[in-house]
Amino acid sequence: MKNKFIVSVAALSILIACNNNTDAKTESNATTSTEMKTTDNDSGWVSLFDGKTTAGWHSYGKTTAGDAWKVADGALYLDTTKKEGWQTTGGDICTADEYDNFHLKLEWKIAAKGNSGIIFYINEDTVKYKYCWQTGPEMQVVDNEGHPDGKIIKHKAGDLYDLISCSTITVKPVGEWNEAEIKCNNGKLDLYLNGTNVVSTTMWDDSWKKMIAGSKFKDMPDFGTIKKGRIALQDHGNMVWYRNIKIKKL
Repeated sequence: MKNKFIVSVAALSILIACNNNTDAKTESNATTSTEMKTTDNDSGWVSLFDGKTTAGWHSYGKTTAGDAWKVADGALYLDTTKKEGWQTTGGDICTADEYDNFHLKLEWKIAAKGNSGIIFYINEDTVKYKYCWQTGPEMQVVDNEGHPDGKIIKHKAGDLYDLISCSTITVKPVGEWNEAEIKCNNGKLDLYLNGTNVVSTTMWDDSWKKMIAGSKFKDMPDFGTIKKGRIALQDHGNMVWYRNIKIKKL
């Protein structure tokens, strides 16, 4: 009886151990599968905003982000209580890295009567250029109804500012989040607003140069000529929020 009891206990222990190992393997495989799925879905995308700090951003010509740029509720926003002329003490904030072919995605919302923009292909030579918009084109961010720019052709939300009007108005009302995308690949430029391709053009060719010559940027010789540069969020002195900012190199 004693020997049989010992054998039975030993067999039961082996069975429990095998079951535990099987469960552990199943859990491990499930974790690996989830990680692979996440990697596949987000392949190549890099977050430019951690949702908590201004790390990775700096004001144009500075080493850190100006104090007017703050973070709350997972969004990067502009505090307009301290102004210096038409801007705040924050200034336009730029990415740490430069990009040539890229796909940028982010969300924005604007305060009533607000104005801002997403500027790209910036040359941050502050000796030659006082503002980042003297070199880089801009996807307009604005309250179409409340800000004067919203009434001007080629100055509406989603426009390639002062160059091309968006094909259709897809902007959401003030206070609501908009999904914006900028895709630049070997000179092919596409702007998306709330899932719609609102602007499509080719940069740097003769038609591009002619278009700039007929715009407010005509006296800025380097505007729209830069093929690799930083990306900026504009401080136009009005409340604006940005979140879920990510980029993929193409």
